[in-house]
Amino acid sequence: MGRIAVVTDSTADLPAQVREELGIATIPLNVLWGNETLKDGIDIDAETFYARLKVDKELPKTSQPSAGEFVDFFRRVAEEQNVDTIVGLFISAELSGTISSAEIAKGLFSDVRIEVINSLSTSMGLGFQVLTAAQAARQGASVEEVIEAAQRVRYRQQVLFVVDTLEFLHRGGRIGGAQRLMGTALQLKPLLELEGGKIEAVEKVRTKRKAIDRLLSIALERKGNAPVEGAAVIHADDAEEAWLLQEQAQKLLGIDQVYVSILSPVLGTHTGPGTVGLTFHTR
Repeated sequence: MGRIAVVTDSTADLPAQVREELGIATIPLNVLWGNETLKDGIDIDAETFYARLKVDKELPKTSQPSAGEFVDFFRRVAEEQNVDTIVGLFISAELSGTISSAEIAKGLFSDVRIEVINSLSTSMGLGFQVLTAAQAARQGASVEEVIEAAQRVRYRQQVLFVVDTLEFLHRGGRIGGAQRLMGTALQLKPLLELEGGKIEAVEKVRTKRKAIDRLLSIALERKGNAPVEGAAVIHADDAEEAWLLQEQAQKLLGIDQVYVSILSPVLGTHTGPGTVGLTFHTR
């Protein structure tokens, strides 16, 4: 059986230690800030990004990697990891053109077999699919089994999050079904979810604390009686709230390990600072 490499993009928000242990190569998306094109997680890290976002009068934009960058990326992975198959799991095609670039590159690169998979998610919703697929590949699974492992996570996961304002999602064109909450009173905090690869509105709550409490109660409802296999708290420069949510999620979901990940600069560009969320998948 040939060797398989599982790869992803910089929005997966997987902890660096996990990526290194499993050999998960990552292609960066781009943050466009003024005249600068910054590689997500390479030219600018999350801490630097959020610090600059507070003081810079110009707001950043984002773009996906080009097909040419993907060809170079696939070639590097094939050579460095000595594989004959690459399984790429990337940010939802509803949120980014990354999948499109990867598909074009796939057609230009014939050295190894390449499978491009639309995760229908991002951040740790994508990250858990990548993690599970990489673990399957390491255990000797076939390409089909690796993809199936990721899909099992995809269809059993929830991604819920609270934003301070919808303005960033609206400005970046990623607002999706949350559009219906626009124009509500400023103090209301939108509770959103990723559903079918799109951002959808769940409901609006009067304060952030109550919105997070409501997020937890919805998570518990959706979990039902199924055991939770993996969970992560995600945040955009709100570590204090994230660690509190982690503690609550551990107790509520009955799981010992809950990752805490800061949203990458590309995702932070669209959610804005202060975003806090929870993703989990059941067995």
